[in-house]
Amino acid sequence: MPNSDGSPHGLPLSRRTFLRSSALATLALSAPAAFGRTVERRSLTFVHTHTGERLVAPYFQGGCYQPDCLDRVNHLLRDFRTGDVHAIDPALLDILFNLQVLADREATFEVISGYRSPATNSQLRRKSNGVATQSLHMQGKAMDIRISGFPTVKLRDHALSLKRGGVGYYADSNFVHVDTGRVRFW
Repeated sequence: MPNSDGSPHGLPLSRRTFLRSSALATLALSAPAAFGRTVERRSLTFVHTHTGERLVAPYFQGGCYQPDCLDRVNHLLRDFRTGDVHAIDPALLDILFNLQVLADREATFEVISGYRSPATNSQLRRKSNGVATQSLHMQGKAMDIRISGFPTVKLRDHALSLKRGGVGYYADSNFVHVDTGRVRFW
């Protein structure tokens, strides 16, 4: 028979079990499309690998996206080559939040690429055949990321498990692409 704290046979819950259960409960609450509910507060921490800029972004509170915080996110995720700023899809931030919960840690997202201007995208296409002509980066709907201290292969697996948007895995460059487009992977 469980204790009043839910632990079996009078044994206290371990910290790991408690955190894992809390993380899974948070995930269930934070996936509105799947569970019909929302988490009251969602926050992400970023560091941009090219500019060194950092941002702690409590982008969703009180049932609403926070416009001032979204503006700061848009600025951080700007095209660092041109300085162009574009609105980032809040659904992309929600994917990152879900990944943070699945990774069972509040770690920093290292951003390799956020928004890309059409000029930057064209320039990158000339250097690599791995850059899409109509990249979702140009719409603020894609990000190339990793989580500090977390294996990118596990991050990829978590992203695939969400079945929300595109997931690209770049093992040699050590990052994962996530986007809010149709479900696909490479």
